[in-house]
Amino acid sequence: MNAVTTPIVAARTYTGVERAAVLMMLVGEEEAAAILQKLDPEEVRQLGSAMFAVADVSEQEMEDVLDDFVGKARERTGITFEPRPRIEAVMNRALGPEKAESVLARITPPEAACELEILDWLEAGEIAQMIEKEHPQIAAVMIANLDPTVGGQVLELLPDAVQPDILHRIARLGPINPDAVETLKAVLANRRGGGSSANGLTLGGTREAAKILQGARKATEQRVMPKLFKIDKDVAKAIEEAMFVFDNLLDMDDKNLGTLIRNVDGDILSRALKGVDENARGRFLGCMSARAADGIRDEMEARGPMKLAEVLEAQKAMIGIARNLAKDGTIVMGASDDDYV
Repeated sequence: MNAVTTPIVAARTYTGVERAAVLMMLVGEEEAAAILQKLDPEEVRQLGSAMFAVADVSEQEMEDVLDDFVGKARERTGITFEPRPRIEAVMNRALGPEKAESVLARITPPEAACELEILDWLEAGEIAQMIEKEHPQIAAVMIANLDPTVGGQVLELLPDAVQPDILHRIARLGPINPDAVETLKAVLANRRGGGSSANGLTLGGTREAAKILQGARKATEQRVMPKLFKIDKDVAKAIEEAMFVFDNLLDMDDKNLGTLIRNVDGDILSRALKGVDENARGRFLGCMSARAADGIRDEMEARGPMKLAEVLEAQKAMIGIARNLAKDGTIVMGASDDDYV
């Protein structure tokens, strides 16, 4: 009688970043957060993606990766369980809720997102035509599922009258139940034929609405936002704040940036610049006189270490000043628009 031979499965080969990810999943949240704080944004994204990729690591593979650390690893491993809560906790501790949300949105595996894959293959005009006569809520979920740039193009192709309502609905989206997803798939099935089962999902939010509006032309933003303020002032304000962050000030040319700086109190400016890298800081100081720039540098050095909350408060104040100057026409924020008349 012939013996049954068990096939030998080749051991998985881990890349350097995946080996680091295994270790990150084994250490405590505080230790992992401390490591993440030392990395730049791209390294955080790569390591975060790898943490999802190694979530199913086996004990044998762990031994191969960690070698002499396997004893401690066996005591602490929980990687075979749902990884998302732990990864979210580590990211939030290291980066804060806002930055963590941005990173997680880019690295979360595709199965956690909407499965309306056909939309990726359609042009903006086709999608707009498909949803133009659908209920605004259907249109909102469809657009929220798109890349923000494409979503902005679809939004501006829809009738002007419905654009503020749809943007408002996108900002207020949250968990979408399976029946609603099936309705969306039925809309797409009319175009391609067929469909598939769906799970509940979460889409939208003010950040997503802001990205979509940024994907549209400036004229669309200028037309939609005043109407949205009339529909829901709080949501409109949240979208407006999400559309412009401190780093966007660097998109201004030297003339406009210099005008902004002259309208900002030195105390606010010195606190705000404590939170930027040397290149960005140099750009701001380069729009000032040498004497004024030296004064800001001296003030920053004299302050010593500062709480992040104080820096963010100062940066928010600068953004507010920039918005007010832009509204009265004193400065122009961002690059020029592509619209012509």
